Amino acid sequence: MNVEHEVKLLVEEIQRLGEKNANGQMSVKFGVLFSDDRCANIFEALVGTLKAAKKRKLVTYEGELLLQGVHDNVEIILLQA
Repeated sequence: MNVEHEVKLLVEEIQRLGEKNANGQMSVKFGVLFSDDRCANIFEALVGTLKAAKKRKLVTYEGELLLQGVHDNVEIILLQA
């Protein structure tokens, strides 16, 4: 899978699992994404795909590297669909 395709799939999964925040943007917690069975089957390296999406300014979140457990409550906000 190429990076562009994985990033597109990530946007779709955030839309599927997320909820609108106070600003009307789709938002999902990292732990929800990480523990979702469908996401686990799609993404070999979820953290890498998140970093690629952040670099393309499609999503934003606090910090650089997200780790399961430690960062489960970090909000991942979809900037554009």
